[in-house]
Amino acid sequence: MYTLWVVFTLQALFVSPANVIAGGMTFTKPQIRVTTTFSNFNARIMDHWGEGGGKWAKVSSGHPFAGRTFGGAKRQEIRGTRAFGSGYPYGTGNQSTIARRPLPFGVWPLYWDQNFMDADEYGPHYDVVRPGGFIAYIPLRTTKANFNVTDDEVYYAVGDRESLLPLMVSYVTWCHVTPAWPSRLNPSLPNATIKLENVVQYFRGSSFALASPGYNNTFARTTNSEMKESTPLPGFIEYSPFRKCVDSVTENALAIMNTIPGETGVDRFVDALAIGNLFVVGPMVIALGMIGALLLQLRKRFQLCLYGDPLLVQQARQNRQAEIQYERYP
Repeated sequence: MYTLWVVFTLQALFVSPANVIAGGMTFTKPQIRVTTTFSNFNARIMDHWGEGGGKWAKVSSGHPFAGRTFGGAKRQEIRGTRAFGSGYPYGTGNQSTIARRPLPFGVWPLYWDQNFMDADEYGPHYDVVRPGGFIAYIPLRTTKANFNVTDDEVYYAVGDRESLLPLMVSYVTWCHVTPAWPSRLNPSLPNATIKLENVVQYFRGSSFALASPGYNNTFARTTNSEMKESTPLPGFIEYSPFRKCVDSVTENALAIMNTIPGETGVDRFVDALAIGNLFVVGPMVIALGMIGALLLQLRKRFQLCLYGDPLLVQQARQNRQAEIQYERYP
């Protein structure tokens, strides 16, 4: 495994991606650009609706989190629990603190008041270098014309600002959410809109959350990121089709870090072995890896024979993704 010398930008930038063509229509895929070096402004991309995975790398010297591993997490690993510090596919270590942890999805965890579980390590004093920008929240409301909601049923999406902006488009498209702009979150305020106890679900290594003021988790301040126990959700939240909709969109659309451009399936397999510390299983796993790599190469050759130009192969993949799950983005 190599070490990528990384310096994050002063603020991750939301950028318009390349177009994706499907069914004769042109779509755009929201992305967040995280610059990895100031020498040539190369960047790793955080992709909405992306699959993630690939190589992990290490933060360069001179950064507050120098030497920490980041990236490599996959979309299917994005879901946590109601316990702060949950949702890490690797590197949790001490379950009573989130300090000194890796950054599997390329972003930092949220921070809460009273330095809960040493969250001040990622606090507002570092917002200028936080990938995606400062922590914010957006209210998620709909109308009875779209869902059978109660009059006071509202949820809040909490995370970095640049993740929230395009995600709101997905909420509006799929869940008929009333459009709203993000507001900066200060969890230390006595009258803060969102509190730790309101979190219904964490995502992406506890860097994103869905919360409801109608929920109060009395176990929320237990310092154990692996804790399974929590206050049961009220019925109007647990069985709400609207909540289930925004939960599903978050799980599938929230931005995570892409693979490194040009990375092969063999690279991803070797990295998975390294991250999971699976080399100890011996020659059998290596043999399976070689078989998997061979199948990937055969698949690639078949696609080349079928489509010809490699650019058409990539376009075909993008078309399939767009037909399955992408919405139009202005």
